[in-house]
Amino acid sequence: MMKEDICKLLNIKYPILQGAMAWISDSSLAAAVSNAGGIGIIAGGNAPAEYIREEIKKCKKLTDKPFGLNIMLLSEDAPKLAKIAVEEGVEVITTGAGNPGKYMDMWKEAGIKVIPVVPSVALAKRMERLGADAIIAEGCESGGHIGKLTTMALVPQIVDAVNIPVLAAGGIADKRGVAAAFMLGANGIQVGTRFLVSHECTIHENYKEAVIKANDIDTVVTGRSTGHPVQVIKNKLARQFMNLESNNAPVEELEKLGRGALPKAARDGDVELGSVMAGQISGLVNKRESVKEIIEDLFQEYDKVKNYFN
Repeated sequence: MMKEDICKLLNIKYPILQGAMAWISDSSLAAAVSNAGGIGIIAGGNAPAEYIREEIKKCKKLTDKPFGLNIMLLSEDAPKLAKIAVEEGVEVITTGAGNPGKYMDMWKEAGIKVIPVVPSVALAKRMERLGADAIIAEGCESGGHIGKLTTMALVPQIVDAVNIPVLAAGGIADKRGVAAAFMLGANGIQVGTRFLVSHECTIHENYKEAVIKANDIDTVVTGRSTGHPVQVIKNKLARQFMNLESNNAPVEELEKLGRGALPKAARDGDVELGSVMAGQISGLVNKRESVKEIIEDLFQEYDKVKNYFN
């Protein structure tokens, strides 16, 4: 079965969504991605609902192109964000950490495209049954919260399991990654880490510099014992986490250590005691660029790849 073209589905030039990164993906970054031909995503995370509403309004002033909102469904403000998306006319919603089923009818009636992030075939099938318009298959190479399977293993299995478009995420940093995603059967990609060092990303310069300086083995996964593993760049905080986990520390102690760690890095610039979330491809990210330059570089060979599959 031929799957719907993701660019036509979302009314965009390039088949790319910007990853939703809590405390990072704001109106500035989202608008820049949308203006460059993709879909920018504002990250809801655990931010107050009214703050996110204001970011949506700011984004509307910065772009007349489609953009989206990511809702972390375990957040206590998820029900508010679900309604705000409708009230503010958001065109795309991506979801994670939960089941969006109870909001689907409301979103569909509003004409919103719903694209859940999934780490497994079973969840992808469930999201398709609920009425998802597309799926983001996210491998464990990505930054932040991760699943178990690699992008290479996950994407083709999800592609074979569902009849809606699939976007590959995790470990994509350049045109080679884009080509590989399409070879695996994906209809598009989601990228997060490379956008961290874009001019339009408003995180602290210390965070950007940590990503640029990272090499191939500088990311580690912490939090496996809590059931919520996170990929970060190695620093003092990560070593403290790994030490506590190796000594079977209680979950409460680990959660206390990690509380507020992401904004500490992203906003305050503390890249030793803050959580510097980034993907395994950080070693491929070595210079600051505009969002437009990043997207155009990613899709240098897109026409060749697209023609190959047509």
